[in-house]
Amino acid sequence: MKAIVYDRYGLPDVLELREVEHPVAGDDQVLVRVHASSVNPADWHLMTGTPYIARLSGGLRKPKVQVPGIDLAGRIEVVGRNVTRFRPGDEVFGEGGKAFAEYVGVPEGKLAPKPANLSFEQAAAVPVAGVTALQGLRDKGRLEPGQRVLIIGASGGVGTFAVQLAKALGADVTGVCSTRNVDRVRALGADQVIDYTREDFTRSGQRYDLVFQVAGTASPSDLRRVLTPKGTLVLCSGEGGRLLGPVGRIVGALVRSRFWRQRAVTWIANTTTKDLLDLKELIEAGKVTPVIARRYSLAEAPEALRYQGAGHAQGKTVITIGG
Repeated sequence: MKAIVYDRYGLPDVLELREVEHPVAGDDQVLVRVHASSVNPADWHLMTGTPYIARLSGGLRKPKVQVPGIDLAGRIEVVGRNVTRFRPGDEVFGEGGKAFAEYVGVPEGKLAPKPANLSFEQAAAVPVAGVTALQGLRDKGRLEPGQRVLIIGASGGVGTFAVQLAKALGADVTGVCSTRNVDRVRALGADQVIDYTREDFTRSGQRYDLVFQVAGTASPSDLRRVLTPKGTLVLCSGEGGRLLGPVGRIVGALVRSRFWRQRAVTWIANTTTKDLLDLKELIEAGKVTPVIARRYSLAEAPEALRYQGAGHAQGKTVITIGG
């Protein structure tokens, strides 16, 4: 089968389309014929080996996993003997490593039936970004109806889901983005949109019950200023150096938050069937729609990663793999 492979860390030029061994489904897995995948920041970080702290788990000198890709949507070809929820022919979406390939083995608990109203390309845009936004707002942020939420990075992969999910959860939503994305974020349902190139939202005098940072350079101390006295700061990502990335900033915020009245939380999103089913329900109800910035073929994966690395995608970047 064909897959995108890289043997060393580097920029997208290290990626090659190759013939590789066909995977086999384990007892608790299904074999999925991948129709589409999408690009996540994690794919860029794993490919480049930055921040360097990521190499502790990904491989110090060269990558342990040599096929990128996490998100997927496709059709099940084979089910393992312990699998009970799926059958061959089922259309599914979810998370599985090595997804920039024609076939991949995926644990049963990382998949759900594909939303009926989405194409494979649209469904592939959902898992990582959608689950991250859902867990950040609902589970970690404990967002309640009527609360005011500020979403920093509202036009990106996670941000576009976060705006829609916050509205679906009954919040008053303010999105932060650049000038070219203001109309997009407003169209997603944001009640207010702040153009960070023209206004410093950390000095606006506005206060929010929840601040969800998925991009940007604002420090936790700056973000604390825009929280209500008992507000919550959810740190999902943001900018950082080549050594630690955003980790140092986030850890520092968590330590300092012990002395704050406000809460500061972070986490590593974990895709589950339950969360995928929750997203499926919202999608089929018309409350959430994935935003696709660009589409590429499997052979064009280097260009897709290069576009992701530029950091200006409006929504998700999708890779179409099979029909």
